Amino acid sequence: MENILYAPWRDEYVTNKKIQGCVFCHISTHTEEDLHVLYRDEYCFIVMNKYPYTPGHFMIIPHVHTDALEELDPAIWLHMTALAQKGVKLLKEGFGAQGVNIGMNLGKAGGAGISEHIHLHLVPRWERDTNFITSITQTRVYSTDFEKVYQKILGLIPKYMPKQ
Repeated sequence: MENILYAPWRDEYVTNKKIQGCVFCHISTHTEEDLHVLYRDEYCFIVMNKYPYTPGHFMIIPHVHTDALEELDPAIWLHMTALAQKGVKLLKEGFGAQGVNIGMNLGKAGGAGISEHIHLHLVPRWERDTNFITSITQTRVYSTDFEKVYQKILGLIPKYMPKQ
């Protein structure tokens, strides 16, 4: 007997028109609401991960297109890490996360899904947030509506990441 797990929300991923070139450069320079940008400043932007590991997973991305962290302007890197500190506080205090995973996958061999443009992941975590389906079938169960999570975090941005 075959088991089928339906995920109709992924239809957009399969049928949607693909962005030509670097998806992060596109998001950096466009303002459409459906891009799910949470924050922008002169160095970086923060965007929800459209296919998150857990609800509230977002990424901090420099505007500059590079795949080499080691060549990134140190001032931009320091700015990214300052945003990460604020992002952790937002996820813990404002979103109720009990922990946060922070990470970068550099290069295709390093596991980067979009290897041509570096990005820093912030993944909120809760005790007992894993289940057997992830372990057995390599499938994630997203327990809440993506748009509701986006709107909640977007509403927290002014408090936790006010622009200077």
